[in-house]
Amino acid sequence: MKTFLIKLLFFFTIFNFTFSNAEINIKAKSAILKDFLSGKILYEQDADTPIYPASMTKIMTSIVAFDLLKSGEISLNEKFLISKKAWQLSSISSSSMFIMVDDEVSVENLLKGIIIVSGNDACVALAEGISGSEEEFAILMNAKAKEIGMENTYFGNSHGLNVPPSANVSTVRDILLMSDYLIKNYPEYYSYFSEDEFSWYRTGGDPITQPNTNTLIKKNIGVDGIKTGFLTVEKYSLASSILRNQRRLIAVGSGFETKRSRVNESKKLLTYGFTNFDTIEISKKNEKFISLDTWQGKRDKVNTYIKEDVYITVPKRKKKTISAYIQYNGPIAAPIQKDVKLGVLNIFINNELFAQHDVFSMEKINRVNIFLRIIRSFNYFVWGDV
Repeated sequence: MKTFLIKLLFFFTIFNFTFSNAEINIKAKSAILKDFLSGKILYEQDADTPIYPASMTKIMTSIVAFDLLKSGEISLNEKFLISKKAWQLSSISSSSMFIMVDDEVSVENLLKGIIIVSGNDACVALAEGISGSEEEFAILMNAKAKEIGMENTYFGNSHGLNVPPSANVSTVRDILLMSDYLIKNYPEYYSYFSEDEFSWYRTGGDPITQPNTNTLIKKNIGVDGIKTGFLTVEKYSLASSILRNQRRLIAVGSGFETKRSRVNESKKLLTYGFTNFDTIEISKKNEKFISLDTWQGKRDKVNTYIKEDVYITVPKRKKKTISAYIQYNGPIAAPIQKDVKLGVLNIFINNELFAQHDVFSMEKINRVNIFLRIIRSFNYFVWGDV
């Protein structure tokens, strides 16, 4: 057997837009931009500077609830009793869904009150309903943050108000990790974040309808989330995500001067990602990738797969410099077991190794009988024909 390098000629699936080489300057304290499919960071500005996450905290509050919904520990129709502490945050001076003390509100309405209208009162009600107290709920939040890899984050409360000693701290990089995790793991609930408004019927009160605090979703540019924030000390913040032609970007910014600046600068950041970079699909997780030659097998070729999605994001000007090779010892002698590593995919950009991914057999290939093996061996010895 010999080591072979097979150059792959892909008909790349390319998610691209109008070419631009423009530099970008985001007017914010800190900001970061990521391609969702490839995981490539496309822009960052002081991404590890500590921030007060404000209402972006509510992404984690939602994630904790989503976990419990998926495990069946709570249900959307389950109702939680509203405490005086939760009701006290139901005020026109702060974001709220205007719950009433001693009322019973469903988990689904509380989640929509948190996600769509940024209700601080809904956060406390949900936290108390799940854990008995907001302090206990914060333990769940911090455990989840550690699991996700948010190394520079601490949650002291469920809503993000900067109330010592329970103030929350984070970074835009950590908020990006949290946002990415949300979109990947809870597609059945992520649609809440794109709803234009939220209406609910209070017991003994008139119906209340409020708009989504994330006004970017109304710009018709593909934004479908995620969460706004504001604190006087931090100013305006936003975690946002946009989906166009199957390509998704996630941006987080904090320290925008005004509401309008938050919208405009976030839109500029997302547009920058689309106009300056292409995302290219190399392989889909566990799908047929390429066929490799076999030796003495009942089939001449064995189908292969890669265990993860493989996407790369590159500046548009470097798109034509991408090359990929399969390195393997072949032809591959039968018998071949399913799910056995057969080789390595090497991806190069501008002739420099960019990434490597193991390639596995997709099927079991048995050996031919002894007579065919003798004939094939003879042919190979005489003619070099396998």
